[in-house]
Amino acid sequence: MSAELAWLLLAGIGAGLTGSVAGLASLVSYPSLLAAGLPPVVANVTNTVAMFGVTGGTVAGSRRELRGQGRRIAWLALASFLGGAVGAALLLTTPAEAFEAVVPWLVGGGAILLLLRDRIRLWAAALATRRTPRQDPVDQGERRTLARALGWGVIVFVLGIYGGYFGAGVGIIALAVLVLERTEALAVTNAVKNVATGVANGTAAIAYVFFAPVHWPAAVALGIGAVIGGYLGPAIVRVAPERPLRWLVGLAGLGLAVHLATA
Repeated sequence: MSAELAWLLLAGIGAGLTGSVAGLASLVSYPSLLAAGLPPVVANVTNTVAMFGVTGGTVAGSRRELRGQGRRIAWLALASFLGGAVGAALLLTTPAEAFEAVVPWLVGGGAILLLLRDRIRLWAAALATRRTPRQDPVDQGERRTLARALGWGVIVFVLGIYGGYFGAGVGIIALAVLVLERTEALAVTNAVKNVATGVANGTAAIAYVFFAPVHWPAAVALGIGAVIGGYLGPAIVRVAPERPLRWLVGLAGLGLAVHLATA
């Protein structure tokens, strides 16, 4: 194994760990591919193909957190699949520069959203208590449930487009959004996030396999490392305290935004 491939294997393990724990796999993997000498576009599509290994590793390592989440995951996966297909089509047919220009803002906004999650939840709860029901409570509850599901589906669809097109930091944005969906352990939200973003990533990866210049030796080395790191990551999330971990992820997201803006 050449030094470059050995380096990418180690980078893949690091990317798998950061991707499953913090949603920041591309902070490790994409620069590593550039450092190995790949051109930016080739590095981008190779990174997308290789990072599908994070999904495989995290799903295997998150079986405990994913129990009972079947219907929720199926709905989010469908929206993510459609978004990933659109994102891949955009990357294959349009220049990437315009979208890359807004990536730091999206990542930074997602990090801030994650850091302000509790305040946003309190604001939403206070707003809900001030509303006066205007129709039958049962019917209103059903309508709200349907509207809520459709709303989250649209959000995940948009995230899927972003993930399929470029994907750097999509995990931090998705985690920041999904923590607002419901109150649950961060490990569960993180596991659901990994599946949803992984579907978009996998959809784009399939398109890139056939229509984009994937560097296969680099993709295989990085992907194997990503599977290993992705499998180990959920065990860290499972035992880590929620608030410090959320702040660590949020601050790391801001760091990624600055990195992308200055790269």
